[in-house]
Amino acid sequence: MSESLSNSLETVVDQIIERCGPHVKLFIPLGLGKPAQLTNALYQRVKASPNLQLTLLTALTLERPSPGKGLQKAYLEPIFERIFGGFVGYDYMADIRKGAIPDNVTVHEFFVKSGGLINVPSVQQNYISSNYTHAARDALHMGVNCIAQVVAVQGDQRDKISFGCNPEITLNAMAQAEKLGLKRPVLVGQIHHQLPYMGNDAEVSADTFDLLLDNPDYSTRLFGAPNMPVTMNDFLIGLYASRLMKDGGTLQIGIGALGDAVAYGLKFRHEHNDQYHQLMQELQVQQRFGEVTSHWGEDDTFEQGIYGSSEMFVDGFLYLMKAGVLKKHVYPDLRLQQWANQHPEASPKGGAIALTPEAFRQWLSDGVIPSTLTAEEVSRLHTLGILNQNCQWQDSGIVVDGQTFERADLTDPALLDAICQRGLGEQLNSTFMHGGFFLGPNQFYQELRELSETEQRGINMTDIRYMNHLYDNEELKRAQRQHARFINTCFTVSLMGAATSDALENGQVVSGVGGQYNFVSQAHELDGGRSILMIKATREKNGVVSSNIVPHYGHVTIPKHLRDIYISEYGIADVRGKCDADIVKAMLNIADSRFQPELLAEAKRSGKLPDDYQIPEIHRHNTPEHLAQIWQRSNGASAFPAFPFGSEFTPLEQQLGKALKHLAAAKSSKLALFKLIWQGRDQAEAATPYMERMGLMSPAGLAQKMEAMALKGALRATGVI
Repeated sequence: MSESLSNSLETVVDQIIERCGPHVKLFIPLGLGKPAQLTNALYQRVKASPNLQLTLLTALTLERPSPGKGLQKAYLEPIFERIFGGFVGYDYMADIRKGAIPDNVTVHEFFVKSGGLINVPSVQQNYISSNYTHAARDALHMGVNCIAQVVAVQGDQRDKISFGCNPEITLNAMAQAEKLGLKRPVLVGQIHHQLPYMGNDAEVSADTFDLLLDNPDYSTRLFGAPNMPVTMNDFLIGLYASRLMKDGGTLQIGIGALGDAVAYGLKFRHEHNDQYHQLMQELQVQQRFGEVTSHWGEDDTFEQGIYGSSEMFVDGFLYLMKAGVLKKHVYPDLRLQQWANQHPEASPKGGAIALTPEAFRQWLSDGVIPSTLTAEEVSRLHTLGILNQNCQWQDSGIVVDGQTFERADLTDPALLDAICQRGLGEQLNSTFMHGGFFLGPNQFYQELRELSETEQRGINMTDIRYMNHLYDNEELKRAQRQHARFINTCFTVSLMGAATSDALENGQVVSGVGGQYNFVSQAHELDGGRSILMIKATREKNGVVSSNIVPHYGHVTIPKHLRDIYISEYGIADVRGKCDADIVKAMLNIADSRFQPELLAEAKRSGKLPDDYQIPEIHRHNTPEHLAQIWQRSNGASAFPAFPFGSEFTPLEQQLGKALKHLAAAKSSKLALFKLIWQGRDQAEAATPYMERMGLMSPAGLAQKMEAMALKGALRATGVI
């Protein structure tokens, strides 16, 4: 242990090069798990040494965003300093953006920041398209000889190390290297003293690492991805998705406003069920989509609760845990899990099954525990937490709290009584959340650090294949994943039910496939499972509104034959197993009505609908104005806050953000902009704190004076003042 631990960055870099040779093929995890100082030091060493080479494989390199110019900069710069101040970025990404990557360095990513690197040639050329479950396999086949990541420790303890935020690929890569008979990559951990320590599968012996870097100076600020505002349309999509969730079901969601909307919709359903029912009535869910919601969903509170199995553990799951929604426990044993599925009354209000003498006797009666124990069976019962350390296998018998039983036969009343009285554990080994990696706001990390021992024990950060792959330990996963709902997003969907999520028609990469294909295909394989892809019906650019539901698209992420459920702000399209005409009809029903006529005409021209087909009247009112009326009647603005899980923006900044967004949209029209300037021509005392925050109390020059008036007009137009 002492030989592998160092506080010197340069010493660790020396060791990596010595062990890997002159061509270091380095894998660093997605998102938060990258060791910034170590990666930068290795990159700079190679950059300065033409005799060395570095091939870097990673995903989602986090960057401090640029505040932009003008009003945007005045608004965002103080916010970014507050959120990202002290965050250490990645030198290789800075050079990529400048086009300055040296010839002896190649950077491959299999997932990139959404929309952030479309026009960067080296990223587009070196991108590797892989399903998340294949990332470790592909890395090993590329010859990766080093894996490095930030890791967590508990206080001064160094015998145990936690992979913390990113066990998903590292655990998988180590397991696959052993399985394939490959040399295991050099494993390097950079200890970060603020990284939340996660136990269970994420916790390993320090001897697992070849090199450990521990220098408190490198525990710099973790990247906090701030929550973005959730709009009315986002909330509506999330509410429709929440209506498809069953009590006792399994949930997967991702990061972003739509993921927050789903989590909040579930929380709202549980905590404000009467209001939830009223909103469902306002949206005419039963009349419009009753066939799919009645069969596949529910609208009551969560008594059993739900179980989370998600490649990404987002903060929405944490809020669902606090709300008593994320509470259904699963068990790492097929016999026990099947018994739990058959006996929901054993945990009537969710949570883990209580470990009692009565439960033990029931499991014995029902065959969960065999009447004759073996060494293997005793080990199994220890792993499950059913037996405590007072109960041990010895030779061919059992020792219970010092009392020896020569025959491990539970039909012996004395042995059974001894185990029930002195040999049972305190609680079952169970989990209510399996996750692969986490990333979120700074408050999320703080709350993870403050989890109780019981809460932390219920969250298992683990190998990505556990969540994203069905076919390892398949029977157990099927038993655990009851009524699974895998909820993801896409940005374009065709009338024929094919979805696009990762790239444009010309092949330019927007983000990546990640685990989306894994979850869509898994939903088709699980009994009772459904894949739900959320899409905003329209997008707006430079004042021009376009439909995201299109006749066809030249690039596909999820092919037509894997179609399942799509949700827009206008409703639910259940297209699994449907013929082409019915798919088109369902997609038209959730399209914006401004585009329904041309979509309908195109479908008829393609021969996919009869010439006399008409969209039903109940689906012809899909307009923003109609949604706004429903939202107003249902008091949505007060019931659904723009930042449902908190914000790092101050209340003033949140209000200011609404006005600036309105102003940005108005700039696409000279008339709209002039109207705002006219509205803001007077001195409005109520605008003072906003103008002070933007540095516009004493504007200099005509252009800045016009900006100040336009901003005051936008503050008025949005009801801020």
